[in-house]
Amino acid sequence: MTPAQLRAFAATVRLGSVKAAAADLAVTESAVSIHVAHLRRELGDKLFARTANGLAFTPGGLRLASRAAELLGLQDQTILEVKQAGSGRRLLRVAASSLFAEHAAPGLIELFAGRADDLDVELSVHTPQKFATLLQTRSVDVAIGPRPATLDAALTCTHFLNYQLIAVVGPDHPLATTANAGTAELRAQTWLLGPSAVGRTGIVPSILRRLGIPEHNQRIFQSHAASVDEAKRGKGVALAVAFAVTKDLTEGDLRRLTGPQLPARGSWNLLTLLDREAPPAAAELRRFVTTPRATQAMLRGTGVTAGRFRPAIHVTLWS
Repeated sequence: MTPAQLRAFAATVRLGSVKAAAADLAVTESAVSIHVAHLRRELGDKLFARTANGLAFTPGGLRLASRAAELLGLQDQTILEVKQAGSGRRLLRVAASSLFAEHAAPGLIELFAGRADDLDVELSVHTPQKFATLLQTRSVDVAIGPRPATLDAALTCTHFLNYQLIAVVGPDHPLATTANAGTAELRAQTWLLGPSAVGRTGIVPSILRRLGIPEHNQRIFQSHAASVDEAKRGKGVALAVAFAVTKDLTEGDLRRLTGPQLPARGSWNLLTLLDREAPPAAAELRRFVTTPRATQAMLRGTGVTAGRFRPAIHVTLWS
């Protein structure tokens, strides 16, 4: 059983066809078929069959699919660790929800990375729905965001910070002087939203669903800061993390709205594999993130130094 064979099978499972797997791997369809045929002979299992509705996997095929992703992830992690050992440096890969990445990650990462001269931290933004898969395939070492509805037995979850999400408008907005906006009024507004509005997981999608905000009234920006800046100009209602807009509220650049479902309380949690599987740096961050110093850094951090923090931000807005 070779990595090339596992990679071909994993791509076939992920994409649902040999043709799509070949295109994804930039090889021929016959090459993918040969790899799968080798696996079938070695394992003595058909693995999958073609049906009118696509591919139907055998129980053994489904088991191999989960193992293939894990084994390939371990291979990539091992290559990375060997290279790091040679260079004398460590790399901690952190996946985060867009809300955490924008508002709290910079201060936390700067302080945590500053504690060790040999540590680099790479941050990538993903929808929380992908956290479990990213961790189990060793694509990342840590995931930070909302607590999952169901926690996989292979993962551990550490709660470390609560926050409040509020609705804000500019001082010239028609609702700026409204003491308590009703549901009908809120539904009629233009909502200025950051990337956390994409998908169905997290506090922002939950608020939009409960209020029944129609999609044609939602405008999604590449950052939450951009949506708040647009709200300052009276263009609509924005959702903001309370501690991030304290100064704007105090100086009168924003006005806070109250109403049904508002404000809302969210929480940030750190997910890793169990201790025996997680890299040492992931366990270190899990312990550190609950300390008062870490909390202060997240709430008041001013940014990160280029030498310590290597951002790799990947945000998909429209998928």
